[in-house]
Amino acid sequence: MRHEAASPFPPRRFSRRGLLRAAAALPLAAPALRRAHAAEGARIALIHMNDFHSKHEGVAEGGSVCRADAPCAGGAARLAGAIGEAMAAARAEGRAPFLLDAGDQFMGSLYYTHHRGLAEAAVQRAVGTMAMALGNHEFDNGPENLARYAAAVPFPLLSANLHTAEEPLLRDRVQAFTVLESDGARIGVVGLTTPDTAGSSSPGPRLRFTDPLEAADRAAFALRRQGVGTVVVLSHLGLPADRHLAAEVEGIDAVIGGHSHLLLANGLAGAVGPSPLLVAGKGRDVRIATVACHGRYLGRMDLDLGADGQVAAHGGSVRPIGAGVAEDPAVAAIVAEYARPLGELRRKPVGLAAGPFPDAGCREGECALGSLIAEAALARSPGAEIALLNGGGLRASLPGGVLTFGDVLAVLPFGNTLATLTIRGGALREALENGLSGLPVPRGRFPQVAGLRFTFDPAASPGQRLREVRTADGPLDPDRAYRVVTNNFMRAGSDGYGVLRDAALEAYDDGPPLEEVLADHIAARGRVAPVLDGRIARD
Repeated sequence: MRHEAASPFPPRRFSRRGLLRAAAALPLAAPALRRAHAAEGARIALIHMNDFHSKHEGVAEGGSVCRADAPCAGGAARLAGAIGEAMAAARAEGRAPFLLDAGDQFMGSLYYTHHRGLAEAAVQRAVGTMAMALGNHEFDNGPENLARYAAAVPFPLLSANLHTAEEPLLRDRVQAFTVLESDGARIGVVGLTTPDTAGSSSPGPRLRFTDPLEAADRAAFALRRQGVGTVVVLSHLGLPADRHLAAEVEGIDAVIGGHSHLLLANGLAGAVGPSPLLVAGKGRDVRIATVACHGRYLGRMDLDLGADGQVAAHGGSVRPIGAGVAEDPAVAAIVAEYARPLGELRRKPVGLAAGPFPDAGCREGECALGSLIAEAALARSPGAEIALLNGGGLRASLPGGVLTFGDVLAVLPFGNTLATLTIRGGALREALENGLSGLPVPRGRFPQVAGLRFTFDPAASPGQRLREVRTADGPLDPDRAYRVVTNNFMRAGSDGYGVLRDAALEAYDDGPPLEEVLADHIAARGRVAPVLDGRIARD
């Protein structure tokens, strides 16, 4: 996803009543008056992170597991060390610190696969997280698992656009907003979760995701009614949607974002804009910050507040979490405790790679990693003719050299299983069109395939992008029934693949875990090499 991509939320028009209500709740002082009040207000520091994805031991290039011969960034203990230093520095400067998380602590390493969020909860308790927005991956193992995590953390979990009334497991575990206090300063914090969670994760049938802009408007208004002068949104919507949110919703002062894995920073390689990014909002400027993913950066947004809580001045900084950052020994001990049962499994060799298999590009075109996994799925499924997998399910690169089960788990952390189905060619073509529908923005639904070759035109209208589609037997026949292997996530209709659920002539969803399938495939061959053979081509 690129930061200039169009927002998934259409422009909104608030009613006259809503505008009058917001105006009454948000009196606008003249700039000179705001400056005069600044000396009487608070000085705060928002220490922030997002999209940690269970990377407790840090990550190497491409998000793969760390090795002795590869530079490694992040890690829970280093990040905790940086958080402690940031909190202490803020207080030394007379600023009240608030430690905030914009979501997606879950999913991405063996720590989550084995402990299902309890390792993340232990670290968050240790560092003093004050509030967190729920990200889409917090729902990957259903409401039961999220409820267990919620019971293990002492801070509020926030999602104003999540309707929990019909899900008793979460009804009392999730709040729309909260009021936080630190060193005498007081702010309101609102959480938002991408509505795509309904189709991209596993929230179950009783949770409902609503319009995040309307939810943010209601929450900000409620906080202002309570006399809270400063409103911060923890948004797990992605940067394009955050910009739209900042421009359209009245009464918010700052957005700490996540989901798109983009970096806002001043002077750092790979940044897509400054931190904070200033957006002209309705009646006031709104500041946006986000720090990529995997604990590789820690953000800080400084705000000088007037007596009315409005922002009189701001600043921002982003710290890379590299090898020079001192580890927090208490958090290092926590990580070591949770790592104890994982070591033997993770170190088990499974084979050799002749070169690296990057995950870059798997959401917009052919990639050797996607082809390898699709071929593994096809080989494991007797009678299957075609494999179809989503590029977004590949969460890291495979390095070259000796491959371990830990490497495989980093690529496939979701615990998805193989699913097989029989489906007619016309419906299969519809599934492929869905996979191409998000372009030109890279999307997780992009199809990686085996037993199939296709060409597409990304400039064509969605639903009309496929050009030629061929199987081993010739052109795809719209009336013929094909045996297809996929994963249970897609078979259930997620990532927009409803046709795999609704048009299946017969299906079986309880196959072996995909990570075991890949590990066994590599082990059976002994050595695998990255190959691009043109099975997916742009017209």
